Amino acid sequence: MVDHLDVRRGTYADSVSLMQVSRRVSDVDDVDAALVAMATELNVELLDGMGFERPDAGPSDLLVAIRAADDEALQAALSELEAALAATSGGADSTSFGDAPPPRTVREAAAFGGDLALVSTPGEHAYVEALDAIRAGLHVMLFSDNVEVAHEVALKREAAERGLLVMGPDAGTAIVSGVGLGFANVVAPGPVGVVAASGTGAQQLSCLLDDAGIGVSHVLGVGGRDLKTAVGGASTVQALRALDEDPATELIVLLSKPPDEAVAATVREVAGALTTPVVFGLLGPTENDLTGVADATLEQLGHRTPDWASWGERPDPGGSGPDGAEGRLVGLFAGGTLCAEALLAAEASLGAVHSNISADPEHRLEGELTADGHLLLDLGEDEYTLGRPHPMIDQQLRIDRIAAEAEREDTRVLLLDVVLGHGAHPDPASELAPAIAEARRTAADADRALDVVVSLCGTEGDPQGREGQGRALADAGAFVTVSNAEAARAAVALLA
Repeated sequence: MVDHLDVRRGTYADSVSLMQVSRRVSDVDDVDAALVAMATELNVELLDGMGFERPDAGPSDLLVAIRAADDEALQAALSELEAALAATSGGADSTSFGDAPPPRTVREAAAFGGDLALVSTPGEHAYVEALDAIRAGLHVMLFSDNVEVAHEVALKREAAERGLLVMGPDAGTAIVSGVGLGFANVVAPGPVGVVAASGTGAQQLSCLLDDAGIGVSHVLGVGGRDLKTAVGGASTVQALRALDEDPATELIVLLSKPPDEAVAATVREVAGALTTPVVFGLLGPTENDLTGVADATLEQLGHRTPDWASWGERPDPGGSGPDGAEGRLVGLFAGGTLCAEALLAAEASLGAVHSNISADPEHRLEGELTADGHLLLDLGEDEYTLGRPHPMIDQQLRIDRIAAEAEREDTRVLLLDVVLGHGAHPDPASELAPAIAEARRTAADADRALDVVVSLCGTEGDPQGREGQGRALADAGAFVTVSNAEAARAAVALLA
């Protein structure tokens, strides 16, 4: 083995970009491990875990650590590193700012114009950068996760006093005047404005609407905690009012994972006072699922609901097992709202379901990734993304878990989501399809049935090519549908 470690002083790139760079370097043949990240304490600890000596470096320095089989593999990895870093820079050289050098702080950047800053630093550093942006007069999309609730409240309070909007923290996606930020799908412009306390919920809705021929004016992601009591819906209220004043928005859709009741009541009151009609998609046992919200939105606009696209053969509930009702359902999700939606469907039909996002303390997993009985995991939760790329970028955690579940005698159904779009893995099916096929072979060799159901969130315009992704996953033996709710129902029906 050959090790390479260097520290690039004063070189900064955002965490999402560096996750993708690390992934590209790791994928080079004969590279055993790679870390390309800012030298925060957390990332330095990861370096320790890789067996490298801790360098003299700080959070403003870039770490590059590569372990390869030989010198040839190392040189190939370094070449891929430079190409990936060059692509990440996006051409942000001196020509982008006239004769001036690129700005090194948010306040310096604000002087060049614009009205929105995207902050994507590690959570412990995000507050300072976001506050600088607000005080420079900028709206903020706070992509960072692991931001303290107290910091979120303080940022949103100061932004409100200045008439500014904070999207996030942990705002996974947004579309502002046609420009996608974070994880964003390629959708047509149109009359629907979306306010979303759920990143993948916003992606699912906008993708379904795009399939039906309806575009969006803006998608404003307010962060998953915004409709919790501690935050009080601060950004949701501001976003609703902003869209109400937008002449391009004819209908507003409000999306959220199950909100706190008092905050939901306040938001409904605000929405009722707007001129623009509002369709609610506040997930809960008595509420519409995301596909139902899409249906309601289309009905409000006078459009017909299409037949949602699918690939592969829908599994027959009576097709295997003594009565088609034995075994576990295991859901491995990259999207938190998609997991929450599936959890509601599973609990309604199957009863107790263990999950790291369950509202039931008896069945809520704290740090655990496994349990006997039905199990749904949101692998994009903060505790699983500390020091590792989000599962929409790096699928290894899911791939390993698929293989482990296939070895268990009691795992009967696997339920997965695949989210396409800018920022996501460039070809998720290239990794997931072989893992699915191998899992089904493992079960078949043990004379067991293992059905796999996949929800595919994306559009025909997404760079991964949705049709090809759907066909590849179906060829591996999965039933694939663009409706996450339909995927959950199909999986549950095999056991209910």
